[in-house]
Amino acid sequence: LYIPPPIFSRLDTPIDYFYRPDIQHREGYNNPQVSGENLIGLSRARRPHNAIFVNFDDEEIPAKPLDAAVQTWNKVCTNPVDKKVEEELRKLFEVRPVWSRNAVKANISVHPDKLKLLLPYLAYYMLTGPWRSLWVRFGYDPRKHPEAKIYQVLDFRIRCGMKYGYAPNDMPVKAKRSTYNYSLPITVKKQVSHTVSVHDLKQGLGSAGASGAKKPPSSRYKLKESIYIFREGALPPYRQMFYQLCDLNVESLQKIIHRNDGSESECTERDGWCLPKTSDDLRDRMSVMIKQIIRSTRPALFSNTTSSEDCKEQLAYESGEDEDDEEEEEEDFKPSDGSENEMETEILDYV
Repeated sequence: LYIPPPIFSRLDTPIDYFYRPDIQHREGYNNPQVSGENLIGLSRARRPHNAIFVNFDDEEIPAKPLDAAVQTWNKVCTNPVDKKVEEELRKLFEVRPVWSRNAVKANISVHPDKLKLLLPYLAYYMLTGPWRSLWVRFGYDPRKHPEAKIYQVLDFRIRCGMKYGYAPNDMPVKAKRSTYNYSLPITVKKQVSHTVSVHDLKQGLGSAGASGAKKPPSSRYKLKESIYIFREGALPPYRQMFYQLCDLNVESLQKIIHRNDGSESECTERDGWCLPKTSDDLRDRMSVMIKQIIRSTRPALFSNTTSSEDCKEQLAYESGEDEDDEEEEEEDFKPSDGSENEMETEILDYV
């Protein structure tokens, strides 16, 4: 029988799995009522955070948070530090109605567990479309405002292959995770995480343990700007990054974004308010910039032939010519599938 295994895992040792029929109980037996006391699961039950999810095709957008989200935040927000963080986040959404979670973490210092409760209190989460995986201020619909073009998301991944001057083993940015250090989430070996109770949240995690920490409380949880801003001459911190268009701090990239300023006619699920294939043009230009950085820091990776090929590639890009090879390598666009892994990870925090 060509029966696939029930679980595809990375375990090294084989496990016997026998396909057994369901247990036949005696007549009159009733299954016990399922509850938290007698339910054995692989992990704990998800704690709901009452976030509102919106698809690109949804007609209406929420104007206010769920009552449960308000009650949860009011229950936790009991000290001046939390009030200050709430006001800071409100000001961020007033200045810019659409934010990614990493961008928020780089602008205010807030414990991740509290941010999970605060974001659903002030914004809703976009699942699909050009603003997918971003948090949008309540009452603001980016599909109706052409100026929201600059807040769209760009899923950028560092291209790998000898065509770009380096093999997979020579990737300039190391992978986040390694298959050699992988362990199932149900194993005992997983990293010890400090459980956070409602009492801890009320006490203010922003000020807890300040005496033993090197960083001041005002910046202990802040991330670096490189986590959400792309600058010329600097490598991204990870192989896959999700940038908002306004955070691409390169003049040539901004020219590509603003090519149709004042003439936006329709907001589409793939390109939003931008011209078609704007994301592809941005990725091509960013890949050329990253290749130039690698050549300057590690010239041994590039031979004379690859250098001449790169010059031709850059000239072809600047003249507006498309390369057939690159188009073949690019995956066909599927609406709502962009940045799937990142979105699923963040959604699990709020479901």
